Amino acid sequence: MNDFLHLNRRHVLAAALAAGVTPLAALAQPSTVKFILPNATGSGVDAITRAAQPALGKALGASVVVDNQPGAGGIVGLNALARSPADGSALAVVSNNVVIFPSVIKSLPFDMPNDFTPIAVVGATPMVLVVNPQRVSATNSKEFVALLKSKPGQLNFASGGNGTILHLATEIYLDATGTQARHIPYKGVGPMVTDLIGGQVDFGTVALPSVQQQIKAGTLRAIGMLSPQRTPAAPEIPTMAEQGLAGFAVEAWFAVIGPKKLDAANVKKAHDAVVAAFNDPAVKDAMAKQGNTIAISTPEEAQAAFKRELAKYAALVKKVGLEPQ
Repeated sequence: MNDFLHLNRRHVLAAALAAGVTPLAALAQPSTVKFILPNATGSGVDAITRAAQPALGKALGASVVVDNQPGAGGIVGLNALARSPADGSALAVVSNNVVIFPSVIKSLPFDMPNDFTPIAVVGATPMVLVVNPQRVSATNSKEFVALLKSKPGQLNFASGGNGTILHLATEIYLDATGTQARHIPYKGVGPMVTDLIGGQVDFGTVALPSVQQQIKAGTLRAIGMLSPQRTPAAPEIPTMAEQGLAGFAVEAWFAVIGPKKLDAANVKKAHDAVVAAFNDPAVKDAMAKQGNTIAISTPEEAQAAFKRELAKYAALVKKVGLEPQ
């Protein structure tokens, strides 16, 4: 029996070496893969990841655990990923917050993108500007701009944290319309939406999946979509471009990343799992209902996209006059 086991082990190691895989990587596949989300429960990224969780687990051949770590607008979760072992046991689904942070936060505990391994830009999720209907009478962008101009700097808006895409999207809208409002940052989308409904804040920009039910129930009112076209998930909501802001669009994309120095075999395994999971019929149906558009990049395209988006948002932050904090 011992001779048989020894022979088997030798065959496994020989096959691994012939395939260009290290013996350790061939024998030590993680049984659990943790997806660290630098976003709170209830965020668009959270809804996307949880919808794909079973399919990701099946594709990875491992138990997938979703670990929300939303502190400091997402920096806590990103730092946790940066410190994770590069063995395929820890990945993250992130929004484009990750390429905005370097332009709005003076001191980050990591380097973006060099402390991470981009695996795939997965798709885009539509954003919508919503108001509390008890506090704001406006029903469309034209009326809302008129209200903001009649009360310069008096209305307040919520975001999921300083420097997040939700924060920057509203600042871009205010800049485009020549209006002003006070920013109230929250520690995640959940508390932000709760206070929007409760009337503690007047308005905010949110990923559509986070507020679909509230819009349908009338506890929040949609002013307009920030996407280039209307979304089939909410075809009744017009875009800002349709409402007089020609060419206006702010995209919220989401991606899968890993820690730095993730080897080629683990990158391929994670990328293949993402492709398989987001082609699963149940996941495709969930993405359609949330209004998400799926267009999965290669790892090489993701690397280039991160660098390109870092430069793009640095210019936007400068244009709207946000000061690094």
